[in-house]
Amino acid sequence: MIKRQKKNELEFPTKPEQLCSQSTIGHKYVTVIGIAVVSMLLSACSGDEHEDLNAYVDRIKAQHKGRVKPLPEVKPYDTFTYSAHELRDPFETFQALAEATAAESTTDSPISGRKREALEQFPLDTLSFVGHLEKNGVRWGLVEAPDATVYRIQVGNYLGKNFGVIESITDTDIMIKEKLTNGSSGWIDRDASLTISD
Repeated sequence: MIKRQKKNELEFPTKPEQLCSQSTIGHKYVTVIGIAVVSMLLSACSGDEHEDLNAYVDRIKAQHKGRVKPLPEVKPYDTFTYSAHELRDPFETFQALAEATAAESTTDSPISGRKREALEQFPLDTLSFVGHLEKNGVRWGLVEAPDATVYRIQVGNYLGKNFGVIESITDTDIMIKEKLTNGSSGWIDRDASLTISD
């Protein structure tokens, strides 16, 4: 220990045992001060400065949790068999089709050399297939005109305004081949039909 001898004079320790006791006391002070600083830091960290953040997190966790909608049921794909290979290509213009078939057409009128028949005065969409008869292996179709008259027809007869000739008569359909002008003094064929009325 340092002793005062006179005013403003200090006595320095000169003995080894005095130095050891002073060193032990210094260590004790340093230890006590360190413990105090650490406890102050721990008390500062455990304070309530994050209390509002913790309350917000607890409130969000307590809210209703949403649910993800289930995926829609995938229906199996239904295959489709294309069966219209013989029909006109819908992406081909009518003029291109007319030019392609002009070589096969004739320049003569489809009515040359024959007398027009009664059903040729009506458009095809105004005629109705109402039934059929069969006698001695010959099938006749019954077609009703817009004037309510029923006509008896057979294969080879004409009907409609487009020079349609009857090619076949079945239980449900009359198959017709029409002739249309191609705009350049020629003719092209078009398939048409009448389906039996219910």
